[in-house]
Amino acid sequence: MTKFIFNLPDIGEGIAEAEIVKWHIKVGDVVAEDDQLADVMTDKATVEMEAPVSGKITAIAGEEGDIVSIGSMLVEIEVEGDVDLEELEDLEVADDSGEKVQDTEIKEEDSDPDDHAEAEKKSEEAPVSDEEASDVKPSHEASQKVLATPAVRKRARDLGVDLSQVKAQGDHIRHSDLDAYLNYGSGEGYRPSGVSHKREDETIKVIGMRRKIAQNMAESKRNIPHFSYVDEIDMTELEDMRADLNANRGERPKLTMLPLMIVAICKSLPQYPMLNAIYDDEAGVVTRHGAVHLGMATQTDQGLMVPVLRNAQDMNIWQLASEISRLAASARDGTAKASELSGSTLTLTSLGPLGGIATTPVINRPEVAIIGPNKIVERPMIIDGELQARKLMNLSISCDHRVVDGYDAASYVQALKHFLETPVLLFAD
Repeated sequence: MTKFIFNLPDIGEGIAEAEIVKWHIKVGDVVAEDDQLADVMTDKATVEMEAPVSGKITAIAGEEGDIVSIGSMLVEIEVEGDVDLEELEDLEVADDSGEKVQDTEIKEEDSDPDDHAEAEKKSEEAPVSDEEASDVKPSHEASQKVLATPAVRKRARDLGVDLSQVKAQGDHIRHSDLDAYLNYGSGEGYRPSGVSHKREDETIKVIGMRRKIAQNMAESKRNIPHFSYVDEIDMTELEDMRADLNANRGERPKLTMLPLMIVAICKSLPQYPMLNAIYDDEAGVVTRHGAVHLGMATQTDQGLMVPVLRNAQDMNIWQLASEISRLAASARDGTAKASELSGSTLTLTSLGPLGGIATTPVINRPEVAIIGPNKIVERPMIIDGELQARKLMNLSISCDHRVVDGYDAASYVQALKHFLETPVLLFAD
């Protein structure tokens, strides 16, 4: 037997450590060469780690959410027979853009069966099947084998839940699967009619993208003196124009309000360059950008991500609609490249139909402004002495008061309002 120590490789210039965001294996698993071992996250990218050799996993670096230093052990693999180390010298890993990151370092050590005795013991929380659990009986003879941890089985037994009726999202039933069944399942057989279920307290470790979001938001609020400004905009004419454009779009993508709003943002920005800027706190330098690289705050299963519409000022409404759809889809399915999630100069955040009355969005540091359109609502307005039904929307903007004055923010929103309320200007040179 040969024991290989797979150290966390240097996965980017200046990176000293990485966070384990997902394990694809556990101690005792047998893996083949190139099988996926783990996903690790740095400040720059999420990187997939693959097995350099085939063998049995005898140790892993820690739990999801733990931080591992570059060069320290990530995975220990026990391999049968001899393996030529020279074949492993040119191993490469790639980040989420598909680019080569860095060669890995692999060490060979003599194996000792006693070293792995403890690692190969079954965890008390390891999933067990119905056949292995003596304290849980199937509710019917046709019940299939169900995998769940003892803790989940005890909770299900206390609640009177038949685990064969619970759908697992992974390879075995977890507390979250049981919660989903309790809240959204048929509900019969485990609580009296008319009595709602009280959910148990749940402790969730903040890791991966959620931890990165938390850190970025905290840094933004800690370092940036925010102020917000909100104004009301009459979107009636623009909504009518959007309906006409969609009715005659042919094979082109259906327009939401966002492409039209982005055109208005880009056309109104040249007179207010202090808003399309980034601020380097340490150097004390503000860079005002000529091009508009617009960040699009997008909600995903992993948390809030901000794919970037590069050179938005050069796109027409149909190109913007296609690119918005593509970037949002890639962010949600996890295929967005690192280059598509960085480099924004101004961010637009929209909750769509959930938009609310007003928002005070947090600035995407090191940018100095973020724009937040809210929900469009039909309300009465008095125009020329007559009461009319109009489609109104509140528009919010948050700015960095170190760089942007309140007068500048209010003036910019008035300029943006002029374009949105006079939509023919969106198509004028």
